[in-house]
Amino acid sequence: MSALKNILVVGGAGYIGSHVVRELSDNGYRAIVYDNLSEGHKEAVVGNEFVLGDINDSDTLNKVFENNKIDVVMHFSAFAYVGESVENPEKYYKNNVCATVNLLSSMLKYNVKNFIFSSTCATYGTPVYTPIDEKHPQNPINPYGNSKVMVEKILSDYSNAYGLKYIALRYFNAAGAHPDGSIGESHRIETHLIPLVLKTLTKEKDAIHIFGDDYDTPDGTCIRDYIHVCDLAVAHRKALEIILSGGESKCINLGTGIGHSVKEIIAVCEKVTGMKVPTIISNRRQGDPSRLVASNDYAKETLGFNPRFDIYETVKTAWEWEKRSKTWAS
Repeated sequence: MSALKNILVVGGAGYIGSHVVRELSDNGYRAIVYDNLSEGHKEAVVGNEFVLGDINDSDTLNKVFENNKIDVVMHFSAFAYVGESVENPEKYYKNNVCATVNLLSSMLKYNVKNFIFSSTCATYGTPVYTPIDEKHPQNPINPYGNSKVMVEKILSDYSNAYGLKYIALRYFNAAGAHPDGSIGESHRIETHLIPLVLKTLTKEKDAIHIFGDDYDTPDGTCIRDYIHVCDLAVAHRKALEIILSGGESKCINLGTGIGHSVKEIIAVCEKVTGMKVPTIISNRRQGDPSRLVASNDYAKETLGFNPRFDIYETVKTAWEWEKRSKTWAS
């Protein structure tokens, strides 16, 4: 089945998208990468077809659908900086919501009814309880989270009206790099904890700021659920296979179900590297909940999903990537 399927991966030159493209290619799918390279990197598209384009550009999009029998669209083209979304919500609503509607319009025009959406745990907002399952209320606290909830609602409406089949995958904290070292995390603005910690050891940063050490957690620092990017990629392939086999639309959390505090992550980085991480205790950041941990029971049930990488292995792959000093111009 898979060898004949054409998958359009919008945002496939980005961090998560490029790892999903690799997973698809390794499993006999034809992945066509569509990316405007505003955040992604052409170098991350290894051995796959690439189209330079924006999902707001209907003409370029339509040519891709005209020239290829697309079976499934995977969408990774959202902007994803929380702070920036607060400062410039227009940018986020135009790209994350309006441009997604434009992409869906092209899909409907060419009768493509299968969609995998990159969503986020930011749709839940401040947790009412943990671990967070799919029934947890969705009350985002920033425009980025709002934009993802809006798209999830649009997908539900399109499913009811047009027969669109979709799976929205709500990630927790993506981390790590491909074990072969060929692709990894390289953001225009780095906000993720693990690469920030490691950059202090490559002397790209002077110290890591710990934003608050007085939370209601065992060591006083925030706890998050870190899932390896290759595990995310496998989950996307499994979601794709559900859609292709006629499965129903659904939303699924992707996390490990295990939380690690900021101090624990720093300790793992020190264990992996054998180096001491310089730290500075700073004030809490507004809107940082003490715990964000997924319940992944539904992912196990629906996708047969079991993460392979533990936190040590995740940090180890990230460190191997950092040591290669891969810096890709945006």
